[in-house]
Amino acid sequence: MASVPERDFAFHDQRRDTDHESFLSHRNMRWLKVATALCVAAFATYFLIDVDPRHNGGSWYGYTLGTIGLLLIVWLSLLGIRKRNMTRGKWSLKAWTSAHVYLGLALIVIGTLHTGFQLGWNVHTLAWALMMLVILSGIYGIVVYATLPTALSNNAREMTRAQMVEALEAIDRQLDAAAQPLERARADLVIAALEEDVFGAGVLSRLTGRYPRCRTTFALENFGIGMTPNETEDRVRTLLGRRKAQLEQIRRAMKIRARLEVWLYIHIPATIALLAALTAHVISVFYYW
Repeated sequence: MASVPERDFAFHDQRRDTDHESFLSHRNMRWLKVATALCVAAFATYFLIDVDPRHNGGSWYGYTLGTIGLLLIVWLSLLGIRKRNMTRGKWSLKAWTSAHVYLGLALIVIGTLHTGFQLGWNVHTLAWALMMLVILSGIYGIVVYATLPTALSNNAREMTRAQMVEALEAIDRQLDAAAQPLERARADLVIAALEEDVFGAGVLSRLTGRYPRCRTTFALENFGIGMTPNETEDRVRTLLGRRKAQLEQIRRAMKIRARLEVWLYIHIPATIALLAALTAHVISVFYYW
């Protein structure tokens, strides 16, 4: 029998392994295996069971798959509530998230087989389409959360968002002081750049990282036109270049964060719409039964 200290060390080693384990590989991909078995069983029964005249959502087999799919969707939609109750163990948040991902993917098979591939312009197909939208947005979320945090960390170069903004403000103070001796036209270019709101860009600019109306870029491109180089202008131009570089770092961080978050603005509303469509789907089925 292991001594108490040995048991404690074993527990802590196991806990560390669990902490570093991805939700995708949780418990040796237990939920991937469960989801795969569920899909295989659905496919096998679909082709082995003969439904007259053909498979459809209104057959007993369609009702069976529909019930399974409905229960899965309702259970999977509870993840947001589950996140507010952090626990370890069999139904830890990591286990729940792993099941959410793999069973959600299994819904592609279960939901589509439930329709019997009979799709049309009706509430039943709307529910299926919303389900697919929820799943596809979820896949996007998995991909970005697996790849973009590393890009965000590399871009930050060990700087927090506050530190990046402070670095920009320091450049702005130097730029404001250096631009004081400038003539009015060039001073206006610098003033316009300094007055630009770093975080005032629209959603499209944040997602694409493109800022065609950037005042700093405009000032830098037009600052030297018709100018005889001197020490003051050279310093202002250098500071504008540094400001542009710092802006680009902040905007890259904003782009990555926007791409990390944008899927939720599709996933969550689509989930709510799916639950509403499913309610209408179920009510209509029982009404015409």
